[in-house]
Amino acid sequence: MNYGQRIKFFRNTVGISANTLAKKVGLDPTTIYKIEANDSKPSLGSLESICAALGISLAEFFTEEEQDLGPEIQRLLGTVKKLSPEQIDYLQKLLESMSKD
Repeated sequence: MNYGQRIKFFRNTVGISANTLAKKVGLDPTTIYKIEANDSKPSLGSLESICAALGISLAEFFTEEEQDLGPEIQRLLGTVKKLSPEQIDYLQKLLESMSKD
C-alpha cells in the first residue's frame, strides 16, 4: 500500500493543505511532504493522528475502494462526511428529486 498516496487522497477529499494537516497533527510540514512523496512512512501513532485529523478511521484508510471514484465524487464525499444526519437526509431527498427527471 502506498501510504503517501492514501494520505494525499484523503487530504484532497477533505480539501485541506499539507501544511494545515501538519498543524492539526502536530507534525512538521516537511514530514507530511516526505510521507506523501513516499520518502518516509508514518509511525502508527502518527497515522492514527493523521486519520483523526482527516475524519476517517484506520479501517477507512486501509480500504481502497474510494480511489476508483472520480475527483468530483471524492470532493462530494468529503463534503458529505461533514454534514449532520439531518443534512444528509435532506441532501438524499434533494438528489432523489433531481434524478427523477
